[in-house]
Amino acid sequence: MENHEPYFVQRRIATGTLGLSSLQKVSAAMRILAYGVGADLMDEYVRIGETTAIKSMKFFVKAVVSIFGDEYLRSPNSNDIARLLAVGEKRGFLGMLGSINCMHWKWKNYPTAWRELAEGHAPKVNYSINGHDYTMGYYLANGIYPSWSIFVKTIPTL
Repeated sequence: MENHEPYFVQRRIATGTLGLSSLQKVSAAMRILAYGVGADLMDEYVRIGETTAIKSMKFFVKAVVSIFGDEYLRSPNSNDIARLLAVGEKRGFLGMLGSINCMHWKWKNYPTAWRELAEGHAPKVNYSINGHDYTMGYYLANGIYPSWSIFVKTIPTL
């Protein structure tokens, strides 16, 4: 982080003492993102104030997207799709791209990120189950997710 984002470089503050370390700032950001805790809880764990924790998280997220976005934060390519389908098939689920239930983000964060899926755009996949031919991959989901063709619900909604 220090090599990519100057915010994370430890500096001397106005009193001449060292300010917060990059480890403190990154730890605060990762705890907020990983555990969903409030920024105001960082003062007890990493000795960092709420405003600084929020700022650290914002810089951290921007840096991660900048550093890893092209490789990991993109739509799946043909090699990714083939790998995901092989994993699903090995588990007995032809055409499955993954399980959305294994993701620990609240649904309110998804509408923007999953816009293409909502419009019915998904990787083209050809498979047959019980004599029915399908041309689109799917994600396993439960009843809390929208009724989109990309989601196959394991527990139907009432």
